[in-house]
Amino acid sequence: MSNTTIKTEILIHDLKVPISVIDAGAKSLLNRRESYGPLTDKQIKVLKRIIRNTVATQRLVNDALELGRSREGVMYTSDFSIAKLVTIVLMEIFDLAEPSVTEVIKKTKSYRELERAIYANGVRLHFEKGVWKTIVHLDEAKVRQILRNLITNAFKHRAQYVDISGSIIERQLTLKVKDDGRGIPPADHQKIFETYFTTGSSIESAIQSHGLGLAGVMVLLKDMGGALVLESDKGKGAAFIVTIPI
Repeated sequence: MSNTTIKTEILIHDLKVPISVIDAGAKSLLNRRESYGPLTDKQIKVLKRIIRNTVATQRLVNDALELGRSREGVMYTSDFSIAKLVTIVLMEIFDLAEPSVTEVIKKTKSYRELERAIYANGVRLHFEKGVWKTIVHLDEAKVRQILRNLITNAFKHRAQYVDISGSIIERQLTLKVKDDGRGIPPADHQKIFETYFTTGSSIESAIQSHGLGLAGVMVLLKDMGGALVLESDKGKGAAFIVTIPI
């Protein structure tokens, strides 16, 4: 590992402390009003926005550290279910966009209940019962980051819905995330895997912000021996298909 990489990872790790202090301070003002005094509705709204953004920043820091571990070949494998993986990722995503949906998801006890809870918010699940309940042995943090990046991107580019599906065939876990957005012409498929890629062309809204997240996904997949395929064309949405050996 180079000195530059070490310094960068130390800096990223050191960000955790001030972020936690900001998060704790905002939560104290919000939850301990008997000690800090009453709040107006506008102040409550601002504090909740601060907390949501500290959570988002904490996840970015953790994701950056996970990418660093991947580049060094570090793996932390464990047993977890596909149900747990998908449910937690959906909670993380909705926690920033629609916190009320996260609260509903927490209370769901079955695949059907979860399916109904998120359908009205533009997310559709397609998992067979056997796959949904399957326990896999992988690096959960990496798989979670991959799925979260793909779903977050799909949310940004969807017109109305995002489809999430999965299968397990011959010890290969396949996860597919599809949106119904403007799609990406085949000529631009490779470009969106390049870090920080943006374009000023007419398809900017279909490609913008895909780049860094997908570049990270590629690093994580390479570490696990996986692959990512894009199926898309202009005007036909985009489907990202991840395959990971179990």
